[in-house]
Amino acid sequence: MKPPASKLKKELGVRHVFCIASGAMISSGIFVLPGVAFRQAGPSVILSYLLAGLLALVGILSVIELTTAMPKAGGDYYHVTRSLGPLAGTASGILGWFALSLKSAFAIYGLSALIHSITGIPVLLIGAAMCVVFTWLNIKGVEDAARVEVWLVGALLSLLALYVLVGVRHVTPTSYLPFAPNGINRTLLTAGFVFVSFGGLLKAATIAEEVRCPGRTMPTAMVCAVVAVTALYTAILFVTVGILPAKALATSLTPLADVARMKTGAVGYWLISMGAVLAFVTTANAGIMSASRYPLALGRDRLVPGFLSRIDPRYGVPRVGIILTGTTIFLSLMLPLELLVKTASTVVLTAYVLAALAVIILRQIRLQNYRPTFKVPFYPWLPITGAVVFVLLIIDMGAATIEISLGLVLFSTLVYVFYGRKRSDQEYALLYLIRSVTSRALATGSLESELRDVVHERDQIGRDEFDGIVEKAKVLDVDRRVSRDELFAQVAELLSGRLSVNRDLLYQDLIDREHETSTVISPFVAIPHVIIEGDNRFDVALVRCREGARFSPVDNAVKAVFVIVGSRDCRNLHLKALAAIAYVVQHPEFEDRWMDTRDAEQLRDIFLLSRRVRTSTRQAPGGDAEHAGQ
Repeated sequence: MKPPASKLKKELGVRHVFCIASGAMISSGIFVLPGVAFRQAGPSVILSYLLAGLLALVGILSVIELTTAMPKAGGDYYHVTRSLGPLAGTASGILGWFALSLKSAFAIYGLSALIHSITGIPVLLIGAAMCVVFTWLNIKGVEDAARVEVWLVGALLSLLALYVLVGVRHVTPTSYLPFAPNGINRTLLTAGFVFVSFGGLLKAATIAEEVRCPGRTMPTAMVCAVVAVTALYTAILFVTVGILPAKALATSLTPLADVARMKTGAVGYWLISMGAVLAFVTTANAGIMSASRYPLALGRDRLVPGFLSRIDPRYGVPRVGIILTGTTIFLSLMLPLELLVKTASTVVLTAYVLAALAVIILRQIRLQNYRPTFKVPFYPWLPITGAVVFVLLIIDMGAATIEISLGLVLFSTLVYVFYGRKRSDQEYALLYLIRSVTSRALATGSLESELRDVVHERDQIGRDEFDGIVEKAKVLDVDRRVSRDELFAQVAELLSGRLSVNRDLLYQDLIDREHETSTVISPFVAIPHVIIEGDNRFDVALVRCREGARFSPVDNAVKAVFVIVGSRDCRNLHLKALAAIAYVVQHPEFEDRWMDTRDAEQLRDIFLLSRRVRTSTRQAPGGDAEHAGQ
């Protein structure tokens, strides 16, 4: 069956995401960069790579939280747009798209140069062929591309593990002395220099919409990827520094291949060269797959022309975005890549900074429907510390890199001003923060509605008859202290017209029911429920008493009141409503959510987004009902 035109197929599991993230990281950062980094830090380059991996883990934690709350195509672009606004989102999306395209171009250039050294075929011609192959593979479908990625990364990791296992027996302990000949400060600065080795980690976040069970899959796969790659990098550097003489390592652009040739001859050299080919291929393949999701997300939000967001009805992929990304990568092969790749690293660091800011904003404004399944530990200190460190690393990249990045930001601003601003009405979290100190009219609640839809899709929440009742239920928000009788009078006024019953009779029924047995089930919650005369009559009122309702001298501060009124033929729905409400109010965060919500829609969302078991109900004659699991 063909997927809907606006939907991406959810075909990726933990191993796919792990391999996409790992394959995007393992490239020139380990096959080329160690020699250059060794010149700066000496043997302590081992520590530099370890520190860079820890920094990458700190940065990716914020991205993971945002991804589990909003698993949508575009990754960091989507998160920035929903937190900081469409202008910042446009800049983030275009920068991210160019960054991943350029990093993929660098990988294809490295692969083409390697093939050129063997065959003599022109680099540009080889690069063009590679762009066509990877573009075609991604158009065929994300599952096919991801399946290839799994095999390629598996082979690559096996070769690198073999390199470590064979090489560790040949290390010379004296090779590590002096460990930090240029001082510990140079070691720390080198950590920023080699951070590019972890730059591909963000690619996995851009395909979150195509992941099965993203709330569990993304944290597991991404954390495992960064930990595994950091450990592998550290082990590889330990072996490389311990075997290759310092002078040779400081001037080598192929340090791993040189070590393999030294200890195992031509066989080892060719195996590691094959590993380099696999690394370039995995980076290029993952790059096209993830970079193409940026124009898709921008097009969906009408910040760029809509044709970029079209999904191929046959393969369920953004075909136009993939072709455009492949073309951009090919054109990039004609440019001097060193400065552009460094610029791409700056963009990755900027993405980490924006992700940390987005987490802080979304946490502080306490959006009801911002419900990540993974939360950054040690909040807010870890995101703040990470953001500060990443800004310092950006500054260390140099003026030329920053100027290029600012030029791309200016281009993004022009795109927004002359195209996106007129067409996009996207609401964002920063408006809620501004609203809290200015006008409540600034935010309309559309972001909450969008996040509700995202959670429904992420958790695959079904919909039953009670959900339909909640969507239409009357919501009463009382901002002063009231008595039980006052509250029942207001509820009777609300429901009598909808149920076609006498207001005074309904009021008296509620009072009489309370006299029989108290409906207060906890100091915070009461569930008054009555049976009325008639047929096919059922309604619910959701009441929040901010200052508390006095039901009795003991129960004098009830904050959540759920009134259920129905005729006898709706007794099954009556019981179902009681069970659903009882389940929701037992959630450990219920009381905080109930008091923190801003409006009626958010109060409803507490029920609509609950993970209770839902059943589809068909009302049969005589009041019986048939139930089927949904």
